[in-house]
Amino acid sequence: MISTTVKYKLYPSLLSCFDRFERGYIHEQELLDRINRVPVPQTEAQFRGSSFEDAVIKGIGEEAFDPEILSKVRSYLPRPMLKTQVYCEYQLNDSLIYGYVDVIGKMLAVDIKTTGNYREGAFAKSHQNFYLPALRMKGIRSLRYVITDFKEVYLEEYDQMADLTYQEEQTARFCAFLETARDRITDLRVFARI
Repeated sequence: MISTTVKYKLYPSLLSCFDRFERGYIHEQELLDRINRVPVPQTEAQFRGSSFEDAVIKGIGEEAFDPEILSKVRSYLPRPMLKTQVYCEYQLNDSLIYGYVDVIGKMLAVDIKTTGNYREGAFAKSHQNFYLPALRMKGIRSLRYVITDFKEVYLEEYDQMADLTYQEEQTARFCAFLETARDRITDLRVFARI
């Protein structure tokens, strides 16, 4: 059910951070720091990932990466590529989930991922899958993750029938957490105040 009132503004990587918190991989303070957008230095892996994306899509810094991997990743992008860095938003109850998908074609959206250790099906519970309903009106039928560990390229693809129950339930739990931690949240964007 869609409410007309937005009480929370959330983005997939913040929801993924909450997922890591629920699994015990990070502590509550780390989650609160992320909610409050406490600046942290970019890691080498994050820099390499964004540089790889620029190399694939824009051809910038290609010499830093294996040309075979670049070619293989590019072969899985939609043709024609209609737009890059496409803003998406999806309202789930009183939460607005927003973010950017890397590339869209006529019926396919693609998000490029880099990892040090890939597990099959790793993106089935990704909160970026909310981009599917967000892009439905643009004619997008499926979301493809093109993933590389810089040795091999892997694909995961989800269509408009993807089960988002896990992500929906976790979003509700995150909103409940936000309410209990309200007095420790200084960045009010998460409460749709800015």
